[in-house]
Amino acid sequence: MIRDDDETTPLHDSDCIAAAECYTTEGEADEEKISERTVRRRSRKELERIHFQMVNDRVVEDITLDVLYKPHTLTILACFCAFVLYKAFSGFSHVGPFIRPHPVLWRIIFGMSVVYMMILQFTLFQTFTDIKRVLSWLDPEGLSKEKLEEKAYGVNCSDITLERIWSHMDVFAVGHFFGWALKALLIRHGIICWYISISWEITEVVFTQLLPNFKECWWDAIILDVLICNGLGIWFGLKVCNFFQMRQFHWESIKDIRSNRGRFKRAVMQFTPESWAEF
Repeated sequence: MIRDDDETTPLHDSDCIAAAECYTTEGEADEEKISERTVRRRSRKELERIHFQMVNDRVVEDITLDVLYKPHTLTILACFCAFVLYKAFSGFSHVGPFIRPHPVLWRIIFGMSVVYMMILQFTLFQTFTDIKRVLSWLDPEGLSKEKLEEKAYGVNCSDITLERIWSHMDVFAVGHFFGWALKALLIRHGIICWYISISWEITEVVFTQLLPNFKECWWDAIILDVLICNGLGIWFGLKVCNFFQMRQFHWESIKDIRSNRGRFKRAVMQFTPESWAEF
């Protein structure tokens, strides 16, 4: 009730609502806006949920290909064998890069390497027991043992005698010699061969924790391996190259190229064939 000129006049409902709106605070107005946005956001999420539910519940036609869900092992194997036979008997065989002393020798070595690789692939699909049976048949005394015994090369390194040094001249020493003789035939550069030889000995020292067989005495690694076995193998291989008058390779460093463009071009050409012309 509001008095005006000492007279009492009644107020209508609309006037009360208008008066209430006039006296609404800013905080209450902000709360009403926030509640309206929340309602709109919830209704939008509800509509999206209903929409995606209708999409997922919609029945679509089965478009899967049964061919892709069936095994075709025999078909793929037959196609692969046919491709290999076609490539093996079509055209003419090219002579490899090694022609001395005779290309037949290098073809025999290549064939033995392929057979060895196929044997390794066959053993990957066998059990350990089956492989031990085959090895026991090949070597009943040594390879038949459950755990092979390895010779310790890095024990009592201070004992340097001719007898002990001669005991270290085993099959691995022969492998070092002939291995580096063949590497010298391939690389045909003494400095590069020596660099690779020393780098490999450093690699053995680094990976000693993974392969204990790499652990050896300092005189075994430096004198026997690097200087005697590897050195004589490199010398023998280079002498064979000179005796048969094999073509020499002139190795150049990428540092000899002055411009960066030339270095990048040379690096890209490293992965391209020597000639794009067909034989």
